[in-house]
Amino acid sequence: MEQIFSKLEFLTYGQGLINITSDLNLFIEKNNFHSGILNLTSLHTSCSLTINENADPNVLRDLKKYLESIVPYDSYLTLSKNREEISYKHYQEGADDMPAHIKTSLTNTCLSLSFQDSKIILGTWQAVYLWEHRFDQKKRILNLHIVGEKKQNIYNVIESN
Repeated sequence: MEQIFSKLEFLTYGQGLINITSDLNLFIEKNNFHSGILNLTSLHTSCSLTINENADPNVLRDLKKYLESIVPYDSYLTLSKNREEISYKHYQEGADDMPAHIKTSLTNTCLSLSFQDSKIILGTWQAVYLWEHRFDQKKRILNLHIVGEKKQNIYNVIESN
């Protein structure tokens, strides 16, 4: 059993979901792992990670619109009977920053993913996404921690026989 720690960088182009499944599989392959667990952690407070459908792009659009509907910009209405409007106190980094922090808190910043045959184990229609919650382009860094079995080297197998 071996383990490595590393980082992957992604450039986002404003709000939206980026399919990072092939990047993760390539990372596993390049590091010569066969099977194990990949722990993925976003090192940011205004983007998140999720697993969802990769077949119909309307799913991703609907997810984005739903999250925007429950986390509005500038202010929100309380759920109390009088529906008081409350403005965010944290706005120094832009109108999208506090809502991005809330969206990140409602979603995931870490995922643990099993992999076998150098590929993440996912359902037929699933993919791993980096979900950007800010308006502007951002450089995002994900920490990767792999614990697993390396691929057998064919020469080691022949020598041991």
